[in-house]
Amino acid sequence: MNLPFRIRDWSAFAPGLDNHQAWLDWSRKPWLPTGEAMPALPEMPPMQRRRVEKLGRMALQVAFWCQSAADAGWPLLFASRHGDLARTYAMLQELARDQSLSPTQFGLSTHNAIAAQYSITRNLPANYLAVSAGACSAEAALTEAQGLLADGATDVLVVNYDSAVPDDYRSFADEPGCDFAWAWRVTAVDSEQTPAGSIFSLAAGDFPNPTPIVSELPHGLEVLRFVLSDDVELNYADSDRGWRWRRHV
Repeated sequence: MNLPFRIRDWSAFAPGLDNHQAWLDWSRKPWLPTGEAMPALPEMPPMQRRRVEKLGRMALQVAFWCQSAADAGWPLLFASRHGDLARTYAMLQELARDQSLSPTQFGLSTHNAIAAQYSITRNLPANYLAVSAGACSAEAALTEAQGLLADGATDVLVVNYDSAVPDDYRSFADEPGCDFAWAWRVTAVDSEQTPAGSIFSLAAGDFPNPTPIVSELPHGLEVLRFVLSDDVELNYADSDRGWRWRRHV
């Protein structure tokens, strides 16, 4: 599917990057975010907020920033390569010590848990999807979003988030890791009443010349850098296929 789409609004959070201007400056001279900062997430009631760990807080915060209460009908797409791997890893350690697992911890470790927490907190009636496709999870999310727009949705909230893998998994990692989350309000181009937001397209295929990697970033964060920059094209290839992002306006 190679339909043009418009990004009407966006938000993002990573340690040291918590506002639009900071992210725009970062997109021109990117660096790998580090640190333990996490958003306050005041929009979520304290009892629910205490159940959400750092990665979930980042994903939920950017979703709240990007979707107002008046926009409750949007379908939701939450994408993550690893999900809340730190929580899952902690449970694996408990199993290795023959300890019982907490049903609450298990429920919050599933890949759709963060999307569910968001939908429940905001009492949203629309459908939500959780997708994971390795390093290309951002591409998988936008492909799903294009399908929803083609089926008649006027707006889709796309949230992409990930974190560095635990130390015991670092030898298996194939890209740099860091904590980040971003959200986009994605619309179909022909649904616009006003020309707001940049127009992009995403295509899958055999593209022979991947864009040279100019910064040590996880691919999901590299996609955000491309969208915030003035670059016209971003090509990426994994072991299965290639992807081409293009900016049209």
